Amino acid sequence: MPEADEKKEKNFYPEIRQKNKAFFLKGSNNFDWGMKNRLSKIFNPVTGKTVMLAIDHGYFQGPTTGLERIDVTILPLLAYSDTLMLTRGILRSIIPPTYPNGIVLRASGGPSILKELSDEQIAMDIEDAIRLNAAAVAVQVFIGGQYETQSVHNMTRLVDMGQRYGIAVLGVTAVGKELVRDAKYMRLACRICAELGATYVKTYYVEPDFETVTASCPVPIVIAGGKKIPELDALNMAYNAIQQGAFGVDMGRNIFQAENPVAMIQAVRMVVHKNEKPEKAYQFYRESIEEKQKKE
Repeated sequence: MPEADEKKEKNFYPEIRQKNKAFFLKGSNNFDWGMKNRLSKIFNPVTGKTVMLAIDHGYFQGPTTGLERIDVTILPLLAYSDTLMLTRGILRSIIPPTYPNGIVLRASGGPSILKELSDEQIAMDIEDAIRLNAAAVAVQVFIGGQYETQSVHNMTRLVDMGQRYGIAVLGVTAVGKELVRDAKYMRLACRICAELGATYVKTYYVEPDFETVTASCPVPIVIAGGKKIPELDALNMAYNAIQQGAFGVDMGRNIFQAENPVAMIQAVRMVVHKNEKPEKAYQFYRESIEEKQKKE
């Protein structure tokens, strides 16, 4: 038994009222403690933003350029990522269990790049996400696609399971070749994901009027990096998205396919977390490359 408290005077601070601080993330204040804790491992509580490193391309593309050897090319980037978006196969086989930040698991899949990509199914059990200590699971949602209803049901089933265990669900708005990438479509797709329970949404940055996409979505939006573009263009895209209401980036090829991936992810962090202008972040990127070349 614990020893009796022999201190005669206690201080209950009756003059100080207990305060309940609102959760820092948009649309997330009413979640349970466990869900909020997991979201805090995805989004930096200080800045409210995230730099997600997307390396899940192999689930339908196979060994994507830059991801041929994840143990060689990606592990050096982990220290600069707020969270990883990847498959459970790569997580178990390559990622060190000492990685301290959030894990977002790709939970949908099925067809390869050789087939119709919108015909996806839920490709993992929520209990495996729990075993892997995932902060969130991600699912493609093909609004306007041939398998629109199926993909939406994939997401809502994951939302039900995620709410049961306090795991967030990332709704990824997928855009097929036949769909137009404009603000009107993105508003529709993001709002549907949010209305049906997605904890946060990943979509593409579009011009003009991207601020109407973020404003009309009641949960956080992060932007997809998309195909490889020049580094300064990628930094401009990230900066503009943040300035127009995005809560971060989920960037893959524009980081790991850059000339210097370690410098690029640091430059992206400058834009997302420090609100640096793209030109200054790009200057840091170029100087890092020059410094590396001198050492070699």
